[in-house]
Amino acid sequence: MEYYFSAKQMSVGYRKCPLIRNIEIGLKRGEILTLIGPNGAGKTTVLKSIAGQLALIGGVAFLGKENIQHIPDTELAQKMAVVFTDRLRTELLTCEEVVATGRYPYTGHFGILSKQDHAAVREAMEFGHVTEMKDQDFTKISDGQRQRVMLARAICQEPEIIILDEPTSYLDVRYKLEFLSILQKLKREKGLTVIMSLHELELAERVSDQILCIQGEYVDRLGTPAEIFQPSYIGKLFQIECGSYDEKSGSMELEPPEGEAEVFVIAGGGCGRNVYRKLQRQGIPFRTGILYQNDLDYPVAKALAAEVIEAEMFEPVAKALFETAKRQMDRCRRVICCKERFGSLESANRELLLYAGQSGKQVEVSYD
Repeated sequence: MEYYFSAKQMSVGYRKCPLIRNIEIGLKRGEILTLIGPNGAGKTTVLKSIAGQLALIGGVAFLGKENIQHIPDTELAQKMAVVFTDRLRTELLTCEEVVATGRYPYTGHFGILSKQDHAAVREAMEFGHVTEMKDQDFTKISDGQRQRVMLARAICQEPEIIILDEPTSYLDVRYKLEFLSILQKLKREKGLTVIMSLHELELAERVSDQILCIQGEYVDRLGTPAEIFQPSYIGKLFQIECGSYDEKSGSMELEPPEGEAEVFVIAGGGCGRNVYRKLQRQGIPFRTGILYQNDLDYPVAKALAAEVIEAEMFEPVAKALFETAKRQMDRCRRVICCKERFGSLESANRELLLYAGQSGKQVEVSYD
């Protein structure tokens, strides 16, 4: 298979001391590779080594069939754009002028922009949604705005591959999604290849074609999101000891309350998650059910509840399971019902609520 970017037995580090050894990567044109792993694992070191800012300690990296280290600087700048979190030093440059520096690989020694260059600057700013900031001093805008301007600068460079180090770190939810949508659009429309690091695992899962997991001196795993986000793997990769992460749902939860459960929560269909988390914040242990294993509430319940009465997917609730739910409810002082109405497949939970009332339990309703 012919790759646009590849690395063979690449070792990276500092002062001839390897930090990560024998990295093997193969990316086709227009693919997005995301690096994930604990803080300090070496993700930035890998990116800087690919970008040529650090010399490789071993192995080789290719763009097409060319060794990256043998490509002349000007030619490499026309093919590769780099956006790191390092502060760009500017001398009273406007945002538009910063974006325009992306044209320097094409302008020659004097840096004079042609009409074509100016058109590329305008197009990049429109693509990056930063046109409204074009006359603002780059040093006086927010970190999130600065990150968007730097993406526009990289777009203006018209690269074939872009290297990004934690590009969404300073962005709010709107601009995180917008930023990654721009990368996907460039990937689809211009065949842009992307190599980046991300801390937001849910975004990495959604945007990536491949994910490279770094832990210790070696790459721990490389594969598609489906291959990476397997049960218990993320917890192992990040050595999660407090709380939990559910790979299927992307649900990240704090530690469950300790002690004997005081509350039984009747939920389902996603209506119980806020109550579960409220009880966790208050330090109140709880039981919950009856939940199907594919219910929206199920991942949060498994992470936070002292016990979950769970039913198999697509199967009717067995009588024995219903009796178990009643016994667990008997052990609790109060009941919280999150359901405003019960569907046709929720008759068991409707009966549980009736049982709670008949048993003289303190019953609260919460439709948060």
